This record gives sequence, C-alpha cells and structure tokens, in this order.
Amino acid sequence: MRVLYSFPQRLGAGRICYTAWQQVLGLHAAGASVTVLAGSVARPVPPEVEVRTTLSVGPARLPLRLVGVTRACELHDRIVARQLPRLADRVDVLHLWPRGARHTLRVARELGIPTFLERPNAHTRFAYDVVARESARLGVVLPPGSEHAYDPHVLRIEEAEFRLADRLLCPSDFVVRSFLDQGTPADKLVRHTYGVDLERFGALEAREPGRPFTALFVGHAAVRKGLHVALEAWLSSPLAEAGELLVAGTIVPEYEARLRTQLAHPSVHVLGHREDIPDLMRRSDVMLLPSFEEGFGLVCVEAMAAGSVPLVSDACTDLCRHDDNALVHPAGDAVRLREHLTELAADPARLRRLRDSALRTAPGVTWRAAGRRLLDVYTEHAPV
Repeated sequence: MRVLYSFPQRLGAGRICYTAWQQVLGLHAAGASVTVLAGSVARPVPPEVEVRTTLSVGPARLPLRLVGVTRACELHDRIVARQLPRLADRVDVLHLWPRGARHTLRVARELGIPTFLERPNAHTRFAYDVVARESARLGVVLPPGSEHAYDPHVLRIEEAEFRLADRLLCPSDFVVRSFLDQGTPADKLVRHTYGVDLERFGALEAREPGRPFTALFVGHAAVRKGLHVALEAWLSSPLAEAGELLVAGTIVPEYEARLRTQLAHPSVHVLGHREDIPDLMRRSDVMLLPSFEEGFGLVCVEAMAAGSVPLVSDACTDLCRHDDNALVHPAGDAVRLREHLTELAADPARLRRLRDSALRTAPGVTWRAAGRRLLDVYTEHAPV
C-alpha cells in the first residue's frame, strides 16, 4: 500500500502533531510505503519514509504566529494540490488532516485517488456549540483563535472538507455520533484508533508509600476539557484538605482568569507546561479528564499505561469502561466526579483493582497496533 500522508503543521511536535508522527511510524512499521508532505518536521522518521516539507526550508520555517495556523494550513494545502498530479502514479491512498485538505481533495477526486480525512475531534459545528454554551454559562469570553472559539471561516473550510473526502477517519464512537447527528452518511465514517508508547509511559512496580492521594489533570486546559468541573469536584470533596491535585499544561488565559480563586487553593498545584508527563502520571492515583468534547482522549490510555486510573466524562468511553478500568461520569457532572474521587480515596482495594485492569488494557492499544488498524482501514474502505 502506497500512502501519501499530508500534514499541514509541524510533524512530531505536540498534541495532534505528535499523533500524526506516531501514525507515520505505525504505518511504516505495518508495511506501508509512506511519503509525507508536512509543513515542517520536529522529530525524525525512518529513512525509508520520504519526507518533503511545504512550509520550511532547512531550519527556516514559516512563522505561524505571524500568518496564523489557518492561513498556513491553506498554503500547505495549495502546495500539495499542485504537487499531487506529479505524484499520482505513486499513490494508492491519500491521508489528510483538517484545514489543510480541501484543494488537495478536489485534485485527488479528479485523479481518482481515494481520500481519508483525519478527524481528531468531534464534528466542528458540535464542538463550537458545546464550547459556546459552556463558556456562556461560565461567563468566559474566548477571543478569536482560542481553541474551539466559533470561527465561521474555519467552519466553512472544514465542512467543505467533510463533503469532499471519501472517508472520515474517526478515532472514537463519540466522534462518529457527532457526525451522524449532523447528517453525515454512516458509510462515510470509518473507525480507527490512536495508541500509547509503552516504553515512555510504562508503570512503576510500586508506588511511594505514605504519599497523599494525588489526582492529575493534564493537557491544554481549554473550556472543552472541563478543568472547571475537575476543580469544582476536587474542592468540594474531603480531598481538598488532605490530597493533591496537579494541573499540568497551559491554560487559556481568559479561562484561567475565571478559575483564579480555585487554582490558588493550597491543594491545587498549577505546574504549567511539563515535559515529564509520564512521571506525573506514575505518581498520580487518578487522572481527570472531564471533557465536554473529545476525539480520542489520548491521555486516558497513557494514564492507564502509567498506572493512573482515568476518571473521565462520557465523551471518553471508547477505552474507559466504568468500574472496570476507569470511572465515568456524565459530562459536566461535578457532583458525580466528586463522588468518584471520594470513593476511590476511601477504598484502596477498589483503586488497585481498577489500576490493575487499566494496566492490562494499555498493551492492546499501542501505536503499532494503531498503524496496523489504519492500514486495514485503507484496504477495507478505499472506494473502488
């Protein structure tokens, strides 16, 4: 299988850029012949993977802070669309990412190349709506450019991409449902998965004795991730007097201002951006992800591998099974999350049972397995 993989941002950097890099590695390991067209590259790929950059030459890169992510993705898209006819005889399937795909998708359709568009999040319209409602409830005004702040231009681009792609790659049933609810035909939606690096996130043999009950919130803290729900649950529980809540990751400034009082509580430790997330997970009893919208919840399986039990919303239930390897609450339900925190802190045996089940789950959800699944998806669902 010859795969042309188009990624408009910095392959191998953080968040979705890391996901894309792992997909390239997984496809290569699964036996695909992969050619990558990326905006720029932050981490190396195997020498057998051909890489061309569209927004960088050597160490010099297009300054995204000046042009903006959407314009940069558009430029990448136009460059790939121009190059695609010269590459067509070397391509069996084309894998693309949002905001950098619509021009390339049109050319691919003319050339008869099957196209698969990655959907790392739920339907954009759904995500905008849920974030707008929750932001209004909190009294948070998100500036333009904030994560999932309503942007009609981006919505037009992404909905055009949804229509043009042959298949939409959905990493969770939650994503599938969000598209079905918006009227997308079911046969356009195909399931794949993401994974975990077990070497990086492997668990410790034993925990440090005598330490306080520790919860961890990790990720880019925007409204959709529900940090305010985690804080409300934590601070209304007995754990606020005897435990520790670690908050690792950047926080959207307008959102942080709304949460300033809760974040200043002595039991809450705001760590900012961290490079030692695996270590933080290993020292945490539970990992909190009370999201209102998710694509996959990558930190859930990473926490499982590290031995931290996920306490998550029902937007994160593909791998998280209630009272098996995780505890699941309805999105926005701080009372139920508080109960879950309190119950586990008071019941070490139940915590150990959930942890053991989480540790058994993670080895089946590696990036290599995700690469094999993605290659199978291409084969099974490429339009004839």
